[in-house]
Amino acid sequence: MDYKTLQGADALRAAFRRHASGISVITGSDQGQPFGFTASSATSLGSNPPLISLNIAQGSSSYPLMTTGRLLGLHVLGSENLPLAQQMAGAKEDRFKSAYQAGPEDVPVFEQASAVLLVRIRSVIDVEKNAVVICDVESGFELNEQSPITYFQRGYHSIGDRLADNF
Repeated sequence: MDYKTLQGADALRAAFRRHASGISVITGSDQGQPFGFTASSATSLGSNPPLISLNIAQGSSSYPLMTTGRLLGLHVLGSENLPLAQQMAGAKEDRFKSAYQAGPEDVPVFEQASAVLLVRIRSVIDVEKNAVVICDVESGFELNEQSPITYFQRGYHSIGDRLADNF
């Protein structure tokens, strides 16, 4: 077999560039001020009880706001939401220039998303310079049926052909 062997962080980056992941936007409110970011790490942790997890770098401006008990909005993005994904991944001062509604506990809700879950932080597990945030799903709503947007090979993509059903 002829292949290049990579080590540590180089191996991780190379492998996960080849792993497509869904894109979401995480939002919250801190003393009436909105905060948020684009994430490719949010995932279902389980349905009984309904839990999600997401990862965040401790150097992120939003990390200090990931506190137990805080309500967050997890926005599932679709292919029509590329501008929102890019905006929320950009400069902190530009992230809330798009129209949003204030939801429960002033959590910003972008109604152009495909769906939104309102989740409450159960625990934050610090791991080196990163953290895993575990949240309880409290409620959610479907907004706009659209094809998902994914992050793959350092770029945003829409989903192509359905290969098979899994049910």
